[in-house]
Amino acid sequence: MNTFWQNLTYKTFKSSSKLYLLIGINVIVFLAINVPAVLEHLIMRTDLISYYTFDYLALPAYLPKLLTRFWTPLTYMFMHDGILHILFNMLWLYWMGQIFEEFLGNKRIVGLYLLGGFAGAVLYVACYNIFPAFTQTNALVLTQAVGASASVMAIIAAAATIVPNYTIFLMFIGPVKIKWLVLVYVVIDFLGVTGPNAGGGIAHLGGVLLGFVYVKQLQKGHDWIGAITGLFKRKPKLKVVSNNRYKSTNDIPRQEEVDRILDKISKSGYDNLSKQEKEILFRASKK
Repeated sequence: MNTFWQNLTYKTFKSSSKLYLLIGINVIVFLAINVPAVLEHLIMRTDLISYYTFDYLALPAYLPKLLTRFWTPLTYMFMHDGILHILFNMLWLYWMGQIFEEFLGNKRIVGLYLLGGFAGAVLYVACYNIFPAFTQTNALVLTQAVGASASVMAIIAAAATIVPNYTIFLMFIGPVKIKWLVLVYVVIDFLGVTGPNAGGGIAHLGGVLLGFVYVKQLQKGHDWIGAITGLFKRKPKLKVVSNNRYKSTNDIPRQEEVDRILDKISKSGYDNLSKQEKEILFRASKK
C-alpha cells in the first residue's frame, strides 16, 4: 500500500509529465467537494455544500453574476457533475494527453489545458448572451457550466492536428484515426447546442477550436504557451554573441523536416524512425 501511494505521489507531483498533476488536481477537487456533500446529505438531509460550491465555483453565463464570480472561468474547468462526468473526462485526458506529450513534450500540456478551458468559457458565455434561443429564455440566468471537457477537447484536437492519422483502438468499434474521432465529437457537439446540454457542447467547440489553432500557430513558429511563460522568466543581464557559422545541435529544426518526420510516424509508427530523426523530433519538442 505504501509503495502504491509513493508511486502515485511521485507521478502526480514529482514526475516530469504534468498529465498526472492535472488528473490529480481534478480528482482531489472532486473528492473534496463530494465526500463531505454525501455525508451531509446522509446525516443532515441537506445539500448546502453542493449548492454553494456550484454557486461560487461553476461558470455562470449571466454577465451580472459572472462579474461577481470573476474567478469561475478558472475554477469551472476543475469541477465535475457526477462520477461518470469526471471518469470519462480523466480517461480521455490520460489517453490523449500521452499522445500530446509524446510529440510536443511535457511543458505545454498545462498551458493548453488552461487555454482550452478559457476558450470554452469565452465561447459559452458569448453564445448565451448573443443568441435569442438563450437570451429570451431562462437559460441565460439559470445555466452554469462545469467540467474539464473544454480543456480535454483542446488537448484531443491538438493531438489530432499534430498526428491526424494516429490510430487508437476503441472498444466495440476497433481501430480509429483520431482525426475522425475529433470530427465525430465536433458534429455531435454542434448538433447538441439546441439540446439540454447546450452549454457543454458550446464549451467543447471552443476547446476544439483553440487546440486546432494553437498547433497550427505552433507549426508556424508561434508558441502562445511559450510566449506566456516567457513573460515570467528572468532575462539574463549579459548577452553572448557568437559568429560561429556552424549550427549548434540545439538549433530549432526546420518545420519541413519536422512535418516529414510526423508524416512518417503516422504511416509507419514512431519505432521506425532513425536515431537522427528521433533526435530532431526531440529537439523540436523542447522548443
